[in-house]
Amino acid sequence: MSIGIRRVITGHDKNGRAIVQIDEDITNASSGRVGVTSSVAWSTKGFPVDNEGNIDPTSGVYKTTLDNGSIFRIVRYQPGVLPRNHRTDSIDYAVVMSGQIDMELDDGVVVTLRTGDVLVQRGTVHNWNNRYAEDCIIAFVLISAKPVTLNGQTLSAHG
Repeated sequence: MSIGIRRVITGHDKNGRAIVQIDEDITNASSGRVGVTSSVAWSTKGFPVDNEGNIDPTSGVYKTTLDNGSIFRIVRYQPGVLPRNHRTDSIDYAVVMSGQIDMELDDGVVVTLRTGDVLVQRGTVHNWNNRYAEDCIIAFVLISAKPVTLNGQTLSAHG
């Protein structure tokens, strides 16, 4: 299954010169709920990241985040998708590639994000609501983070 996004991954040849290692449509799309399709473009384990080798790490099954790692994920939200209230133990960098979507925080604040907008999500509870007529595609980079602690209490990941 494909969400129509191409990925180009570089690497090195045996002489240490830059090469294009992968150039293909992302085909590992999956869906955990109606109206949402996501694909992992790349992932890493550990810090600092190891850029050696030629193994494609995207063939596995992924939770929302990867402990002590990162995930580069592309998500397509169809109109009318049911929201999923959640918090992750990660810092998430997001870029809206097409369409628009509403991000709703647990205090009821709603922010509409449109094509080209960026978001940094810092372990907060949030929903994604597509109340619009077209699909919304967002690129996310999720980097493992410590759980947020506030007033001596840990705000754990959920959802």
